[in-house]
Amino acid sequence: MLKIVDLNNFADGAMAERFNQELQKVLDNIVDPNTDPKKVRKVTLTVSISSNDKRELANVSVQAKSTMSPAKNIETQLLMDYDSKGKVTGSELKSGARGQTYLDPEGDVADDVGNKIINLKQQSK
Repeated sequence: MLKIVDLNNFADGAMAERFNQELQKVLDNIVDPNTDPKKVRKVTLTVSISSNDKRELANVSVQAKSTMSPAKNIETQLLMDYDSKGKVTGSELKSGARGQTYLDPEGDVADDVGNKIINLKQQSK
């Protein structure tokens, strides 16, 4: 089969360069721990060709684009309540269950939304 163009050298190598730029984006997306590693990513090269009226010359446009995996959803829970004026409010549930205390990352006892109840560092002084 007759080789019409060499894709590595097409448009002075710009086509291969654009493909590699989009491939790098895809590879970065794959190693991002915030994305699903099993989702399919794509690199698409679109080659558009149009001719002049005499059909003697063809204008070629190359577009490279990539499709990434979006970041994973982040989930949490809000405790619903009302303020003193009757307006609904919400606070992020930190303890795992409404009304349950827990040890926060600093080792202090906190209520279900993360307010410190007992600060062990201050008590040990």
